Formats: sequence, C-alpha cells, structure tokens
Amino acid sequence: MSNISDLIESYLKKLISDSPEESVEIQRSELAVRFSCVPSQINYVLTTRFSTGHGYIVESRRGGGGYIRIVRIPLDKRKGLILTISELIGDSITQQEAEGLINRLLEEKLITMREARIMIAAVSGDTLFHGLPSREALRALILKAMVTSVLRD
Repeated sequence: MSNISDLIESYLKKLISDSPEESVEIQRSELAVRFSCVPSQINYVLTTRFSTGHGYIVESRRGGGGYIRIVRIPLDKRKGLILTISELIGDSITQQEAEGLINRLLEEKLITMREARIMIAAVSGDTLFHGLPSREALRALILKAMVTSVLRD
C-alpha cells in the first residue's frame, strides 16, 4: 500500500507530465486539503522528491496568492545529456539524490530497470562505507562514470 508521500508524488508527477510546459503551479493548502494532510507533509514531499538532483526546480511564493511551481528540468536526449547529468550530480551527491536521479533516468527510459538496480546498488550507503564526507564525493564519481558508460552511443 502506498503512503501519503507516494500518493502526493504520483499526483504531482502526473500533473507535470500532462502539462505541455512540463511544469505545474499549485497551492500548498489546496494540495493539503486534497490529500487530507498537513502542509508540512507537502513540504516534505517537495524537498525529498522534487529536488534538483531528482530533475526538478521548485519555486515558492508565500502569502495569500502564494503558489508552488514545480518545473521538470529537461534532459536533452541528443547532445549534452552526459554533461547535463554530470552538472546535476556535481562534486558530491547524497544517496537520496542519486537514487532520485537514477529513477528519473528510468522514467525517461534512458536506462533499463536492470541498469537502475545496478546503479542503486553501487551508490548505496551499504556499498560505500567510507567516512561520510568522502562517501558523497565517491558516490558522485561512481554515478558519473556509470551514467557516462550507459548513455554513451
């Protein structure tokens, strides 16, 4: 059974994919009412599932007419894809961000389910048991190497 965070994420991703601009503007309070949850639950989903590492930009404006805009960062499938992904990864990446990026590549059908499972296993905290600061830098290097290998023509 899906939890509330999964349901909110699925709903937002559906709205974004149905949009020609690959973006959506929503009000946090309306979303909270729709899912019968507190607004902080919406914040949690936005923070953990719609970060830059996951391939999204989230803009927020507070106040009476406030909104949240979620924009899907386009991945150019023809040229510069590896460079774009390397820039998203940066010099270090958390396990959660790495898994989000891998899932985005899977959603875009740029990698197979098997490749995604291998990548997730390679960047997991269990695999990378080094000290915390170097672990995230090592994770970024490994993920860049795998993405480059898989997406190379």
